[in-house]
Amino acid sequence: MRRLRQLAQRTPPGRERYIDLLRALAITMVVLGHWGVTVIGYDNGRPAGHSALADLRWAWPLTWVAQVMPVFFLVGGYANAASLTSRRRRGGSATGWLVDRSARLIRPTTVLLLVLAAGAGIATLRGADAAQVREVIWFATIPLWFLVAYVAVVALTPPMYALHRRFGLAVPVVLVALVALGDLGRLLGPAVLADGNYLLGWLAVHQAGFAWYDAARPDTRAGHAAPRGLFRRGLPLSGRAGAVLLGGGLVALVLLTVAGPYPVAMLHVPGERLDNAAPPSLALMAAAAAQLGLILLLRRPAGRWLRRSGPWQAVLAVNAVVLTLFLWHLTAAVLLVGLLDALGVLPTPPVGSAAWWAWRVPWLLALAAVLAVLVAVFGPVEARTRRPAATGPAGVGRRRLRAGLALAGYAGVLVGLLLNSLTPKEGPEPLGLPAPALVAYLAGAGLLRLLRSGRDRPG
Repeated sequence: MRRLRQLAQRTPPGRERYIDLLRALAITMVVLGHWGVTVIGYDNGRPAGHSALADLRWAWPLTWVAQVMPVFFLVGGYANAASLTSRRRRGGSATGWLVDRSARLIRPTTVLLLVLAAGAGIATLRGADAAQVREVIWFATIPLWFLVAYVAVVALTPPMYALHRRFGLAVPVVLVALVALGDLGRLLGPAVLADGNYLLGWLAVHQAGFAWYDAARPDTRAGHAAPRGLFRRGLPLSGRAGAVLLGGGLVALVLLTVAGPYPVAMLHVPGERLDNAAPPSLALMAAAAAQLGLILLLRRPAGRWLRRSGPWQAVLAVNAVVLTLFLWHLTAAVLLVGLLDALGVLPTPPVGSAAWWAWRVPWLLALAAVLAVLVAVFGPVEARTRRPAATGPAGVGRRRLRAGLALAGYAGVLVGLLLNSLTPKEGPEPLGLPAPALVAYLAGAGLLRLLRSGRDRPG
């Protein structure tokens, strides 16, 4: 508590505290949403989980708010633009920024993967079925789907921010148009056209975060020719702009889902023809616009509230371990289900029944207790990540070498995470994770770690 008070007191007056609140709320809603919508049952005598949304059609419109991944990418765009700009002002390079930015993402993820692989290996050695081990680890690593996209947009931040400085809001408009083109592939064929939406959709939202940063920090425009008119660089932050975005986004959502071909739910629903989130669809882009409008409408009152010490300390506490919360929340579910099953007291009431609804509260509280233990153990890995220092100038050859190695490190991490996510949950994996995925990830993470520890000293 004392450290939190000190951090709160040292907060710069110009900090956009609302960004930190949105990040904390987004991840908290993801965690509670995954837990709350999960249905536990038995399949061939073993516990199994699936989404309750297929049985709760009335809840589909609620996902227009509950699908908060756009909020996280919006906040990420703001934070990445702010930290990249700050690094360059202190004499640092984009390569140094990429290397240091990777630490906060990769260190907690590496701990998760190593712990899961070790646990799976021990279980296999003790006679557990390797196919069952893979299924459990696959469920625990579902959050890595999100991390694939986010690591990719972080790696692309320097060139995409340069595009933003040149073309402003025209960039996300073009990206959304490309998302719409990909959706035509899903609707009319070929479906492979939509694969690019996994990156394009989230890049579009990330670019909006750049625009927010430039609007909130007009001093960043010094020395640059800003685009004029509709595509000016900064995002309008007024309540009127928020109302327009909220109303326009909701109208587009209704037209695309109720009258159009898209599902109403913004989360995956088993049996639906399309999935609005995987990959991101035009309907999800409309939901993101509506969410951005609501965020802008609440910006001023939220900013006043966050000037109070108590709320701001709570936001700081969550943000210190926000990625740990996200990465471990399904592992907490695996551990709790395994424990209750071993004790023979695992409740499996039908979805929507009175017993199922009554079980939601103790279920969430028990999961929160398990996750609290995991965060207490693994949270310090994230919370104690050191802030980067600006580096002095280096020779052209060395800069190019470091840039190439940094990109290779990011590529290894992305390939490893992607291979794990694309590998089916069925099939024996003694370590729970596909060996090529684990090797690629650890090679990339190790390379980035070496670059971080061997960076140039400040000039």
